[in-house]
Amino acid sequence: MSDTAAAADLETFIAGLPKAELHVHHVGSASPRIVAQLAARHPNAKVPSDPQQLAEYFTFRDFAHFIEVYLSVVDLIRDAEDVRLLTYEVARDMARQNIRYAELTVTPFSSTRRGIPDREFCDAIEDARKAAEAELGVVLRWCFDIPGEAGLESAEETARIATELQPAGLVGFGLGGPEIGVPRPQFKPYFDRARAVGLHSVPHAGETTGPQTVWDALRHLGAERIGHGTTSTQDPALVDFLGENRIPLEVCPTSNIATRAVATLEEHPIREMFAAGLKVTINSDDPPMFGTDLNHEYAVAARLLDLDETGVTALAKNAVDASFLDDAGKAALGAEIDGHLAAHRADPRHRA
Repeated sequence: MSDTAAAADLETFIAGLPKAELHVHHVGSASPRIVAQLAARHPNAKVPSDPQQLAEYFTFRDFAHFIEVYLSVVDLIRDAEDVRLLTYEVARDMARQNIRYAELTVTPFSSTRRGIPDREFCDAIEDARKAAEAELGVVLRWCFDIPGEAGLESAEETARIATELQPAGLVGFGLGGPEIGVPRPQFKPYFDRARAVGLHSVPHAGETTGPQTVWDALRHLGAERIGHGTTSTQDPALVDFLGENRIPLEVCPTSNIATRAVATLEEHPIREMFAAGLKVTINSDDPPMFGTDLNHEYAVAARLLDLDETGVTALAKNAVDASFLDDAGKAALGAEIDGHLAAHRADPRHRA
């Protein structure tokens, strides 16, 4: 089989592979079609309503520009029906990629500050979650995210909604937005409150700042997974700690290039993470904004790490293992992943 044919065969395998995704943003997953619909509903917004123009709009100069564009899309979510529509359609896109389970990073403060009542917001995502599972076979869970750029007011509001309303699908508590100028330790009280009611700690760290931000997330926020962790490999002691404690990294290769956190894919530290034996999971972050999806991210990772179908399957099982699914759910999805590999191996077209 030629290299081109082998790559195509691997992409077909990835497309059919049952998957879990752990680092993917709610609003950032809005497809151009949905963004265009929302922009048309809100014509006073800055966002183009022409899907072709959106591709140019989603070209980022740097991380700060990405945040600016991202927030302009957030501004399109203005009522509970917008929230439900977005959430269900994100699940529909996931179903097309054979994503069976996803922990969606949701930022309720971005909607409540724009006038959507907190309970209406939670009811809308819960309604979409139930419909997605029943109609699409996609299981969604929520990680409520503090938008770091909005300061401690947003942290208080996010913690309040997470601990007082506690929608049924809520499993995690996170921290996103820019890292530069937003030190992690100040958010400790809010993470303490969330962890006290049983939520898991999943902050972003070490994406656009150095390894110290990851240490801060671990020491002050009790991080159980690290969102991105791109600069972790710069600190051997941190690499040792992450490895010894089996703390997963939520790696998003294309995102890191799009936001200029990493210059090129060839320079991406995923190789060093993998070589060090760290628990790497593959994720798409804000897929339509970055012109990607989870299938493409797996193909990118397979190329960078020189993986075949067996290696890709191991990555998929990493995500299941690192998820907050219950044991029965992990076992079922793991068995489905193994079954996909077994069927591939049994196909005469793939035998050596």
